[in-house]
Amino acid sequence: MKRFPVAQICVLALAAVMNLVGGNIALLLRLPIYLDSLGTVLAAALFGPLWGMVPGVASGVIGGCISDPYAFYYIPVQMVLGLLAGLLFWRFPLGKKRRPGMLFLGSAFLSLPGTLVSSAITAFLFGGITSSGSTVLVQLLYGMGMDLTASVFLVQAATDYIDRTVVLLAAVLLYRALPAALKARLAAKTIRTKSQKGDRHGTL
Repeated sequence: MKRFPVAQICVLALAAVMNLVGGNIALLLRLPIYLDSLGTVLAAALFGPLWGMVPGVASGVIGGCISDPYAFYYIPVQMVLGLLAGLLFWRFPLGKKRRPGMLFLGSAFLSLPGTLVSSAITAFLFGGITSSGSTVLVQLLYGMGMDLTASVFLVQAATDYIDRTVVLLAAVLLYRALPAALKARLAAKTIRTKSQKGDRHGTL
């Protein structure tokens, strides 16, 4: 049985902590964005789609227990984001010279599926009211006569896109700042599934 690499465990744990810290900063400042997925995206860049989901699940469980009960319900959003971020870095290595517009296209790719999932959760489970600062915008639109589901989706789409753009940019900068030797070591020690063996991912 292959041993689980200690270095990978440590990085995934650190990524989960990054999610928790970012999410709590957004909650404390009542920001209309979330900042709770930087670790998820960075882990996806380093380890690929499947391992990219791990920090989001971990931070959702821990955050739901200690700071924000709503975090439990949005774990599926983190899983979708980790999977899509891994696929994005796998298919389109962002380290190569690309047009600045690729960042915004990548953000759209990451945000839209998660927006559909999170909007459904927010509208149907919580009636548009959550701990996020964007709830104020939802209630404002709803109070102006817009349908609740439409209000949630519109606000979620806008805030998700801005959040993913900020997080994706930060993750790319962090990845590039990591020493090449460390990235090579992590890549060499990463446990992969059969579908990942021989595949290329996370090259920024």
